[in-house]
Amino acid sequence: MNTLKAEKRDLSIKAKKLRREGFVTGNLFGHELETSIPLKMEKGAIAQLLKQERKGGRVMLEVEGKTYNALIKEVDYNSLKRCVNEIDFQALVSDEMVHSTAEIHLINLEKLSAGVPQQMLHEISFKALPAALVDKVEIDAGELKVGDTVKVKDLPIAQDKDINLTTDSEATVVIITEVHASAEAEDTGEADKEEDKAE
Repeated sequence: MNTLKAEKRDLSIKAKKLRREGFVTGNLFGHELETSIPLKMEKGAIAQLLKQERKGGRVMLEVEGKTYNALIKEVDYNSLKRCVNEIDFQALVSDEMVHSTAEIHLINLEKLSAGVPQQMLHEISFKALPAALVDKVEIDAGELKVGDTVKVKDLPIAQDKDINLTTDSEATVVIITEVHASAEAEDTGEADKEEDKAE
């Protein structure tokens, strides 16, 4: 598990100023904390963390000598400036269920022999104890063919007795549809032939 160092943030200093100085702001909250802890973290450390973890991932968060087993709860990404503005964490308690999400990744797309994958769902919401948390679900596209539909209930996460899904198990995740480009090309070819005849 990754370790991230953070400092308690002085709320008298505006977030914009901290960001200009190379920090990302955030909060740590949890049932066992008396109040949420405002944080500031180095931008480079956050960039490094998010290369390996994402929303729903776990991290050992060090805050001024104390370490928390934490869940990455929210990531506020500024797409214009291509940087993270804020990141929030939830301190985990071993016997307390938490709400989280797992990102859905299609793998082995190059092995898909025919058809085009239409991904309808990009993350799955669930509740679980910290020990059972997952941050991603992989679907092997190489095993799918045209006409196949994968639903949430078909995924391993839906069979995990330690996970309670909050996303509808009947929701469609991905559909493999037929490629129509060749048919369009043929139509274009026929149209060209007709134009040649007309000339």
